[in-house]
Amino acid sequence: MSAADDFPIRRLLDLGRELVAGLDSLTVLERLLEAARELTGARYAALRVLDEQRADVVQFLAVGVDEATRRAIGEPPKGRGVLGILSGEPRPLRLRDVGEHPLSYGFPRGHPTMRSFLGLPVMIRGQPWGDLYLAEKADGAEFTESDQEMAANLAAWAGVAVRNARLYESSERRREQLERLVRGLEATRDIAVAMGDVPDLERVLELIVKRGRALVDAHAVLIMIRDGEDLVVAASAGYASDARGFRLPIAESTSGRVLLRGRPERIADAAARLRIAPSRLGVSDAHNALLVPMLHRGAGVGVLAAFDRGEEGAAFSDADEQLLQTFAASAANAVGIARSVGADRLRSAMAAADAERARWARELHAETLQILGGLRVLLSSTVRRADPSRYEAAIQEAMQETERGIEGLRAIISELRPAAPE
Repeated sequence: MSAADDFPIRRLLDLGRELVAGLDSLTVLERLLEAARELTGARYAALRVLDEQRADVVQFLAVGVDEATRRAIGEPPKGRGVLGILSGEPRPLRLRDVGEHPLSYGFPRGHPTMRSFLGLPVMIRGQPWGDLYLAEKADGAEFTESDQEMAANLAAWAGVAVRNARLYESSERRREQLERLVRGLEATRDIAVAMGDVPDLERVLELIVKRGRALVDAHAVLIMIRDGEDLVVAASAGYASDARGFRLPIAESTSGRVLLRGRPERIADAAARLRIAPSRLGVSDAHNALLVPMLHRGAGVGVLAAFDRGEEGAAFSDADEQLLQTFAASAANAVGIARSVGADRLRSAMAAADAERARWARELHAETLQILGGLRVLLSSTVRRADPSRYEAAIQEAMQETERGIEGLRAIISELRPAAPE
């Protein structure tokens, strides 16, 4: 075998090694197209890659066309006309002059002249996922059977590259999903641990905004709690000034709409679509927002609002929305429990106060009022007898009873004093 005959095989092996080595799929595909031109003598080579549903073009690569010509051509081909034959019948198509084919639409303005044509499907596991096009063989010649065989091998390599890229992207998506799930579980665990202590609503709210911000990598996150017909800013984390206590009407705000509908909403223009300047919520220069309702037992207790994702302040994704929505459910339960415990504490305190007042009433009635009643009877009877000899004894007895009453009152008063200062 001559060196010239050996060259195509070595070129194919080089491409295979690059694919196995895991190089960037885009770079490999561009090199594959250059190899296709080199091995078949084509002036132009292009690759069209379809999405996973094989419905839309997700990638179109072309070599042999300079940038100015590419701009003049405009959008890449959609797969109609002659190209549509490959989409409908995934098998090689070799033409002496593509313009003479009855299904040819011709070329758009600015497109370079192309006559000879060779097209092959790119297959992944026996299914067509795109097409490899070669056009304008050197010296005006037609593509040969040997060119077609070489292009078929290159199309097979292209299928391997596309499949490897999609497998990698799929594994990356799963990895990211698992990482988000773990972060969500950790955030939920932290709230549960905090609720294991004596629940304090203010502490719970601060924990919610901090964990929520970390979950979706937001510049700022704030929580608005429902209070009657208003939402009240209760806590914030990140690049946000303290706007606690700020109220916005539920009926006249986008946040209120999210609360009433019980559905999250992503906003691409926060300044225009929030119906309130983000700065009034303590968030300056906000562009993107994600609003998630907090539902406890079917009732809206508040809204979590996240602003601007990542360092670039990008928009929030579907995954961010799902993650924050799941977290908001746990946060809403925590708020509901904290409020319930607070209400129970208040009821217990009121009941204890009522019981204490009843005890004081019994003490006063049983001792102090009886002593005062006894003094009144003693003094009245002494006055009625008008016997000066009995005055001194009556006064002494009255003084003793008064002292006993004072001691009783002192005992009650000492029980009213808070123990904490002591």
